[in-house]
Amino acid sequence: MRSKNSNIYPEFERFLSRSDKESLLAQKGQVIWLCGLSGSGKSTIANAAERALHGEGRMTVILDGDNMRSGLNKNLSFTDEDRFENVRRVAEVAKVLATQGIITLVSVITPKNELRHLAREIIGEDYLEVYVKASFEECQRRDVKGLYAKVAAGKVANFTGKDSGFEEPSHADLILDTEKNSLSECCSSLLGKVNHE
Repeated sequence: MRSKNSNIYPEFERFLSRSDKESLLAQKGQVIWLCGLSGSGKSTIANAAERALHGEGRMTVILDGDNMRSGLNKNLSFTDEDRFENVRRVAEVAKVLATQGIITLVSVITPKNELRHLAREIIGEDYLEVYVKASFEECQRRDVKGLYAKVAAGKVANFTGKDSGFEEPSHADLILDTEKNSLSECCSSLLGKVNHE
């Protein structure tokens, strides 16, 4: 199948199939997309889930928002346009990993429903949206990265939840409320949604 650019010829048919990769790994590929405010617990839950899955012999990858922005997406700012491109790139990488049979945990703020829709559209049926819920006030109290203190001092622009809005997900497949539930409870709920085929 040729792309819209007449000079690009994508190759898929001759590659090993997804089922070949999944048979080798004895698992199904999946993308678990954790969204929520900075400090809500996305990375903490992703790390705990990955360790539990690794202990079961499962192949995983974490695509963490800060890590992605320090490498692949380091040229992007926090404008609406660049947030869109950030999510698009992360979703495309996650999609490739899932088609290789890898359980991919994505930890990205993804503040708008349109961005989450974009990720779901790119990834398709492998996409599982998880809303890691915590109020702005609670995240500010935790301030695990010191970002909220910088925001209060006027050192961070376009900060999600303050200058730039955060829309609660309208189509989350799972909600993990980290103000009401412990890390182990949240992790257990998440693991219950992982493909075990």
